[in-house]
Amino acid sequence: MGYTLNFDAVWRNFDDLLWGLGLSLYLAVVAIGIGCAFGLVLAFCRVGPMRLLSIPANAYVTLFRNLPLLVIVLFSFFALPQLGLRLSKENSFVLALALYSAAYLAEVFRGGLLSVPKGLREAGLAIGLTEGQIRRRIILPVMFRAVLPALGSTFIGLFKDTSLAAAIAVPELTFEARKINVETFRVVETWIVASALYIATCSILAALLRRIEARLATSR
Repeated sequence: MGYTLNFDAVWRNFDDLLWGLGLSLYLAVVAIGIGCAFGLVLAFCRVGPMRLLSIPANAYVTLFRNLPLLVIVLFSFFALPQLGLRLSKENSFVLALALYSAAYLAEVFRGGLLSVPKGLREAGLAIGLTEGQIRRRIILPVMFRAVLPALGSTFIGLFKDTSLAAAIAVPELTFEARKINVETFRVVETWIVASALYIATCSILAALLRRIEARLATSR
């Protein structure tokens, strides 16, 4: 007996999928914002001369890069309340995703910092800039141009990783798709539409990021 496609049930609940898609994007944006800030601190600690800072930073990166994201998500949601830190399921997931992304972004930023020519720092000192001004006005802008492609790929990866939020009942796109699947039994149709939304969103994000890269390249 063949399977007959019928998308009517999915279209009736399409608003829920779009809501879940919007929440997925929101979770990814907030997580990468926090991850960038923390990852940048970790990167400076790793390239700095102080072993008191570089050793813990290296340990953090090693730990979180070798843990599955799902384990971090479950620990954040189920274990942290036992330790006295109670968060909503959305905030719990953002925390897990941010901590996970920070470990990867720290490596991205470390490579970017090492690629900045040392002569730029020396030039900054020669014109009277302080170390803080050199970092803000020279090193960070040059570094961000260099790491933008990797940063964009990381963001798209984080967006796709938001599907793991369904494991703790965060109503993002995968959760909403699973809900429609359970309620309507239209398995193939539901996951075809959900997959199409993921693919379309990732393609749009990639195109936007390429345009940003092109603009930065022409403005040099």
